[in-house]
Amino acid sequence: KIKPVPKTGQLVDVESVMVVGIFPWFLFRSPCAMKKSVVLVYQQSIGAVCNLDWPKSKLLIQVLDDSDDPTTQMLIREEVHKWQADGANIVYRHRVIRDGYKAGNLKSAMSCDYVKDYEFVAIFDADFQPNPDFLKRTIIHFKDNEEVGLVQARWSFVNKDENLLTRLQNINLAFHFEVEQQVNGIFLNFFGFNGTAGVWRIKALEESGGWLERTTVEDMDIAVRAHLNGWKFVFLNDVECQCELPESYEAYRKQQHRWHSGPMQLFRLCLPDIIKSKICFWKKANLIFLFFLLRKLVLPFYSFTLFCIILPMTMFIPEAELPAWVVCYIPATMSLLNILPAPKSFPFIVPYLLFENTMSVTKFNAMISGLFQLGSAYEWVVTKKSGRSSEGDLVTLGEKEAMHERCSSETTLVEMKEELLKQEMKASKKKKKKHNRIYMKELSLAFLLLTAAARSLLSAQGIHFYFLLFQGVSFLLVGLDLIGEQVD
Repeated sequence: KIKPVPKTGQLVDVESVMVVGIFPWFLFRSPCAMKKSVVLVYQQSIGAVCNLDWPKSKLLIQVLDDSDDPTTQMLIREEVHKWQADGANIVYRHRVIRDGYKAGNLKSAMSCDYVKDYEFVAIFDADFQPNPDFLKRTIIHFKDNEEVGLVQARWSFVNKDENLLTRLQNINLAFHFEVEQQVNGIFLNFFGFNGTAGVWRIKALEESGGWLERTTVEDMDIAVRAHLNGWKFVFLNDVECQCELPESYEAYRKQQHRWHSGPMQLFRLCLPDIIKSKICFWKKANLIFLFFLLRKLVLPFYSFTLFCIILPMTMFIPEAELPAWVVCYIPATMSLLNILPAPKSFPFIVPYLLFENTMSVTKFNAMISGLFQLGSAYEWVVTKKSGRSSEGDLVTLGEKEAMHERCSSETTLVEMKEELLKQEMKASKKKKKKHNRIYMKELSLAFLLLTAAARSLLSAQGIHFYFLLFQGVSFLLVGLDLIGEQVD
């Protein structure tokens, strides 16, 4: 229950701050790399940030569109024009040379001449919807504290109860934010930037080398370099920013591959700098062993080798034996500790344990590809979202949309509708249907585990049989893509 306390007050008093002349200037960015199938996503994000409770003269909104679809570009540009007509200080940017993924997008935006007029930058991905008081509750932690380079808010999820996959993701992320981020923020003044829903001091970004395109985790990269440069971070667990969880296993799998291969790429690059840095020894140890190795390398390796390889193989080798505490007590304790920050998810503790072991295949593969710089380590796939929103957001945006309709160009709207109609007709002709994908690695391990379970039953191995049976069924369900939403 320990949390950061700002030096002055709880919220920014807009009127008093403007009087004394120290009102900060904000540059908002919303990196977009979306397809036209999730048009609603950017409407929610742009609408949410344009409704921030902050003087419009002190806030510039950049919408950074990295899409390669002309219709998507036209729709985003039209949305920006609507808010411009409503008085928002908002600009649309689309890159001609789209190198470097998100890092390249942010780097390009930082090169604008007007950036030098601003002191802070708030970054939100295209599916994030900040509350109106977001800036007021974050900027107060920069005031009178020149050492703070980043203030990070936590994520909340509009679709965490959508299906079993999103429920299990919520358990993992609740632990990440309420334990990892919060504890590191309080005791170390450092944690990994989550890439979105955070406010950076632009000076901290510039002094730390800016956005680099050398890994697929540009957020973690800039956070490590800023920490080594002496900047402090503040994590606010009570300031939430709504977003979506991926609802299909295919999208979640690609996201986790990037989240585990990228840190290993970065670890190879940053290790010499960490060792040579001037930060104290115990902070170096935290960076190397806890920040990089434990969650991203040790745990995936442990889960994959022990539960997916060693344990089933012992069923075929009578001389080999694993004690019950290795098979039962350690994973049960780890799952219990992980689920504590999300007590409402306690009924899902068994599926969570089985699913985490199943995901260890993807994480282990990603860790190896990142550590040894294999080709798949440099894949950067945008996580697909469906454009869900809370009921309140939809009402607010609906009212804004009605007002904007009166201000928008009728010619442009007609053109957009005609273009969308053509696309819908093309899609209907193709008759795409949702289907289950087949994942051969998971099915192969399912066969191994179920065979080992049968062997365990025949040899009366006791508790090992139940674990192998349920873990094998878990791999089978994932291998047949029966968890989460189906894909097109």
